[in-house]
Amino acid sequence: MKNCYRYRLFLLLGVWMLFSCSPYTPLVMPDAAGQIPDAYALYGGEPDQSSPWWHSVGSPELSRLIDTALSDSFTLKEAWARLQQARSLAVQVGAARYPDLVATGSVEYTRRRSETLPGGSEGDGDYAMGLVSNYELDLWGRIRSQEEAALLTVDATKADLQTASITVAAEVAERWVGIISQRLQKQLLEKQLANNLTFLDLIELRFRKAMVSALDVYQQKQVVESVRARIPLVEAETQLLMHELAVLLGRAPRADLSLTQTEMPVVGRLPSLGLPADLLANRPDVRAAGMRLKASEWQVAAARANRLPALRFTAGGQYGRSDLNLLFDTWLLSLAANLTAPIFDGGRRAAEVDRTRAQADESLWFYRQAVLTGVKEVEDALESETRQREHIRGLESVMAAARKGLEEAIQRYRRGLSDYLPVLTQLIAVQDLERDLIRQQETLVRYRIGLHRALGGGWIGNTDPPEASTENGQRG
Repeated sequence: MKNCYRYRLFLLLGVWMLFSCSPYTPLVMPDAAGQIPDAYALYGGEPDQSSPWWHSVGSPELSRLIDTALSDSFTLKEAWARLQQARSLAVQVGAARYPDLVATGSVEYTRRRSETLPGGSEGDGDYAMGLVSNYELDLWGRIRSQEEAALLTVDATKADLQTASITVAAEVAERWVGIISQRLQKQLLEKQLANNLTFLDLIELRFRKAMVSALDVYQQKQVVESVRARIPLVEAETQLLMHELAVLLGRAPRADLSLTQTEMPVVGRLPSLGLPADLLANRPDVRAAGMRLKASEWQVAAARANRLPALRFTAGGQYGRSDLNLLFDTWLLSLAANLTAPIFDGGRRAAEVDRTRAQADESLWFYRQAVLTGVKEVEDALESETRQREHIRGLESVMAAARKGLEEAIQRYRRGLSDYLPVLTQLIAVQDLERDLIRQQETLVRYRIGLHRALGGGWIGNTDPPEASTENGQRG
């Protein structure tokens, strides 16, 4: 009897040691992000995330539109649903770390026929009710690894939600800027049309006085009709942008968005950028890639642990009509009956380890690519905005010269020193430059929006909807 108890004690100690070791854990990769530049080429400074970037635009209308999109966008609601799915899956995976408890019940009724029985037959019924519990002892950390991978997937999905929020905010701002630009284009075209009609009246007056030829009249009419033909295209583009903006806000395409701003937002000085390494924390897409890398490493650990023996306990109790039957052996006998170890599986478990390792490698290279892409996008936005400012200054200088040239051409034409062709050439050049300047100013604002987007939006807030605020599956 003493030997039996001693055997049980040693076995219990051995199981406890195996359970406490859990040798399979992810390998630490301190250089997972790869080589990152020390600083940006054009600009640096401490990062500033005190408020959402769109507040710096100083437009209540833009802030209203983005706030509406962040609460009503169907794209974000899809991301919220994916986050809830990930949380639910994490709860399912984590439930394997605890014993389950299942209620069972059965009813059986038997009727026997015999000529010797009173009435020719008799019936007999029986029923049983019970509880059954199953539990797997996580000897090698397989269940823990699966749970860690699921929790990291939840964090990555939440980062995906933040990425979607940044994307939606940037797209709303771009459509809004595009609408303002098209409205300014229409105002400019209407102004140019009025000026061209005035020129046409003057030329027709001079033609009636036989001071100019009919060619001058036809050339000016061509300019008038060319400007007039551009207006419907601008109106169509404005309406298309309105449709896109409405859908981003979760509204019908023809919904009234109450857009009243008619001036292009002014792009101020560059925001504080911080260092390229700050993107690892600021950009949610980079964070998501890093979390999926860690999750894949835990999945490798789970696949390796799955090749080792598993220890499962089963206990149950059943109550019948006549007695209470406890189907629960001693835990030692149950331990011996439920210890299973893979011996031959055709290489299936080994192939699963190789597959998860390949997935981890894929996640590693994707993470490094995401980091370098983030740095590249910031550098691209900085370079584009800097050169765009220089381009706009150049356009303004060209326009000033073109306007002076137009004035000189008009004076020479009025004095009869030249025909109408120099006036026409300068008029078309000035009007083209005026329209192009609006487009380039819109492009400058888009580059600034792209810079904020590349930096991670300049804002990381709580993007969980009220209905998805449960903490199930989240880290404590």
